[in-house]
Amino acid sequence: MKQLLRGARLFTGTEFLDHKAVSLIHGRIDAVLDEPVNGSDSCSGWDQVHDLDGLILCPGFIDVQVNGGGGIMINGQTDLTDLETMAVAHRAYGTTTLLPTLISDGLPAMRHVAALIKACLARVQDQAEAGSLAAMKGVHFEGPYLNPMRKGVHKQEILRAVDDEALGLFCDPELGIRLVTLAPEITGPDFIKALNEAGVLVCAGHTAANYQQIIEALDYGLRGFTHLFNAMTPMNSREPGVVGAALQDEASWCGLIVDGFHVHPAMLSIAIDAKKTGKMMLVTDAMACVGAEDKSFDLYDMRLQAKDGKCQTQDGTLAGSDLDMIGAVKKCVSLLDLPLEEALRMASLYPAHFIGQEANLGAVQPGFQADLVAFDEQSWSLAHSWIGGHYLRH
Repeated sequence: MKQLLRGARLFTGTEFLDHKAVSLIHGRIDAVLDEPVNGSDSCSGWDQVHDLDGLILCPGFIDVQVNGGGGIMINGQTDLTDLETMAVAHRAYGTTTLLPTLISDGLPAMRHVAALIKACLARVQDQAEAGSLAAMKGVHFEGPYLNPMRKGVHKQEILRAVDDEALGLFCDPELGIRLVTLAPEITGPDFIKALNEAGVLVCAGHTAANYQQIIEALDYGLRGFTHLFNAMTPMNSREPGVVGAALQDEASWCGLIVDGFHVHPAMLSIAIDAKKTGKMMLVTDAMACVGAEDKSFDLYDMRLQAKDGKCQTQDGTLAGSDLDMIGAVKKCVSLLDLPLEEALRMASLYPAHFIGQEANLGAVQPGFQADLVAFDEQSWSLAHSWIGGHYLRH
């Protein structure tokens, strides 16, 4: 399948370019061409030609923390159809790569999700055009090895000490990209080291660790911080805490929920200025309500409700979000006054580096996977998307 994408304002992942077209062949980016495309590259030589009429064309968004979408939560007896429903829901907002995220649960649920992800990745590999399901690139286990003092919506009865079975489950390479959020003071540094040596991405979250404990964890392979500021020790003058260590360290990444509820815009701006450029990435922490008409859903034995963009329990505890990725990009521009280029990098290029896919995702370059989105900058609405070259008009 040969496709030509023309007439857009192209963002390559690093810069905006005008008067450019992009050619796709067999699910990958073949070339960035000068417009008008002519000669041997005339439109008659393409299977599909997409006229994008001034839309912004950019790398697809990468979200490493997606608890649910389209009315589906990963927590529960989900199947491949449910995973596809989630992927379709988030694709409508520009997400072309995601890590379905299991909120702390028991070992049976963890085994079920692991088996499901293996089945998903096998199906994608077996099918040349797996459609939206191809957005699933692995799995994120958020817990259950967290600190009850910073548990948030995670169920305290489920939080526990580490065990050998979970270590083996996390380290299984058949799960694709594996991300584990844990509290370093609960697991200890050797557990982090074992995960890191097995190729697992390890993030600190829901943690009451002090600054020194985080510095030690970084030395043992801690790679990032899950939803910076939320559910972790803050930065104080005499104790920098998790936040201080995260902002000081130049090698690690931080996930940010930019929805106007989780973190004050001023704090987000301060953090982005303080952290090394390229190490802040957008995450949604999305729940089942994203892309769903019904804004109420269940987690554990709780009924949660999203209203006016805010997702919470009946007692007012924040519980994930009703945020989507194009919405997060928009809020970076409108709330934080970031340049659109940087907001887009935080949604694509930077998370691509975090998950080790910087040679395949996050940029519009020849040889990269054809994961692309086209959106209207005025309405912030998605018009087209491609996942592995598979096209969908929204």
